[in-house]
Amino acid sequence: MKIVFIVRSTLFTARGGDTIQVEETAANLRNLGVAVDIKKASEKINYNDYDLLHFFNIIRPADILLHINRSGKPFVVSTILVNYALYDKYHRHGITGKLFTFIPASGIEYAKALYRFLTGRDTLVSISYLWKGQKRSVTEILKKTKAVLVQAREEYKDLVKLYGVIPDYYLIHNGVNACLFQYSKTVNRVKNMVLCVARIEGLKNQYNLIKALNNTAYTLVLIGDAAPNQKGYYQQCRDIAAGNVSFINQLPQPQLADYYAAATIHVLPSWFEVCGLSSMEAAAMGCRIVVTDNGYARSYFEDDAFYCDPAKPESILQAVELAMNTDYDNGLQKKILDNYTWEKTAADTLAVYKKYIS
Repeated sequence: MKIVFIVRSTLFTARGGDTIQVEETAANLRNLGVAVDIKKASEKINYNDYDLLHFFNIIRPADILLHINRSGKPFVVSTILVNYALYDKYHRHGITGKLFTFIPASGIEYAKALYRFLTGRDTLVSISYLWKGQKRSVTEILKKTKAVLVQAREEYKDLVKLYGVIPDYYLIHNGVNACLFQYSKTVNRVKNMVLCVARIEGLKNQYNLIKALNNTAYTLVLIGDAAPNQKGYYQQCRDIAAGNVSFINQLPQPQLADYYAAATIHVLPSWFEVCGLSSMEAAAMGCRIVVTDNGYARSYFEDDAFYCDPAKPESILQAVELAMNTDYDNGLQKKILDNYTWEKTAADTLAVYKKYIS
């Protein structure tokens, strides 16, 4: 069996959670005997080399249309349905924020895609995207795909609600590298250390996190690079940060493990989060978890995490304080390592492939 992962052209230059998802899923599928190539959407692909195409990020349909119409091959899509609308329409600053207030979510994604193409930050793979637009393009993909691979059942419900198409779906959870992120009782954690591992961008909401913890007894460590087109946001975060807040550039995962081991709490107060890989990794390392209540994180963490309203710094602070003053229970750590590993993700993904490859 030979599979090609077709991914956004910036997957390795603007690394995010989907980068880890792609790399880890591919590596663990190879361990199961599947030949997997990773190709950028902008690359020329010899479709005859593969039994099935696997796309990622349904909200970037311009990366997908050309390949599904040329290849004649069966394909599946890992949707990664991130809803940027709450941030874009109500919390993005400047002229862009004011403009997006009057545009529907699909129109916002179309405008952002055009901006990336026109400024050379991305490659326009499918010319037909220009006249089909965002919603029509996604709808076409959903009608043609063999199945979608979603990370939560709520994600599938939202997908159907947004686009009115009911494709076959399989629940494929994200995971952690259980060999790398292992909890140890012998770790000496730094008192009052709060960690946030994520690209620094408006969606991840580090600005409100900093406002929440500025000049408190907590030491806040932010690990991540500025997202493309968000250098201004990154600078705003640095400008308001008090002395108890520090910034560290993006780190390789082995080095991240040391910070997870040292921190007491990991916070991801995003405007929307599918699940939050860094939250899962931190939980596997024994951190207490504070996460946004917007998105699908609750389906992973249930009642074993502390939830906050990303719009309110006081809610973020209250969740951090509650987490800090609650006795640690390793139930979440055990749940992650028992149920959410990349080995299981790969095995479940392989089972889907077998349904569509004769």
